Amino acid sequence: MTSDDAQRLRDLLAGTRVLALGVLVDGEPYVGLLPYVITADYTAALVHASGLARHTKGLVSGAAFSTLIHRPDQPDADPLQVERITLQGTVESIERETEAYAQGRRRYVERFPSSAPTFALGDFNLYHLRFATGRYVGGFARARTVTADDLRQLA
Repeated sequence: MTSDDAQRLRDLLAGTRVLALGVLVDGEPYVGLLPYVITADYTAALVHASGLARHTKGLVSGAAFSTLIHRPDQPDADPLQVERITLQGTVESIERETEAYAQGRRRYVERFPSSAPTFALGDFNLYHLRFATGRYVGGFARARTVTADDLRQLA
């Protein structure tokens, strides 16, 4: 990966605020839109989701997921050139009353201050989406497979 592509990918992952999350719910694919925070080592995203949301039924520890993070589409630009990354991995539910939960909560609320009250609600939980592999498209002829090690190097 060129240093320019690495910087662009770092900015995409850290600067974008929502992701499209694909999970299996009752054996069927389902996609939801969620705010997220990238972890400090760039190998995962933290999402905070309500148990009342349909996509949360697919957020079970060990379950597979796929996510799409992309730049906004612009009316005067070629939509095929939208910078994006699709990532696959596994879900980890973060247990309340753990240091990982406290750290994740701090990081999440720092990015999304309006989410603070939802952490007091019993139906919300914090999930760690650990990335295993993905495909980054930086534009025409700028596509490459990325691994967790590639993402870790962004930190």
